[in-house]
Amino acid sequence: MNKLFAFFATLFLSLMASGLAMAAEGVAAGGDAQVKAAVAIAAGVAVALAAFGAALGQGRVGAAAMESIGRNPNAADKLFLPLVLTLALLEALALYGFVIAILLQGKI
Repeated sequence: MNKLFAFFATLFLSLMASGLAMAAEGVAAGGDAQVKAAVAIAAGVAVALAAFGAALGQGRVGAAAMESIGRNPNAADKLFLPLVLTLALLEALALYGFVIAILLQGKI
């Protein structure tokens, strides 16, 4: 799993570095289209990463809660409020990514 993560991290960083270099050349040459494309890609990446992180966190929280309820069914009432609060906070992460994407789209 670590090798796969390292591979995708390296791929992502290399793509972003080449995109930044092309965007810098586009600004110097007066190419506004490349800058707009880079901002649009950044908005998409912001939403994708935020949704991925929120989904991963919600899955782990839900699995842990179900395991706890499975081990002690009497504690279901005590686990419900912390579970809902944690899920709401995780969902806020996805909404922050969406807000960042909207703000970036406003720059196009």
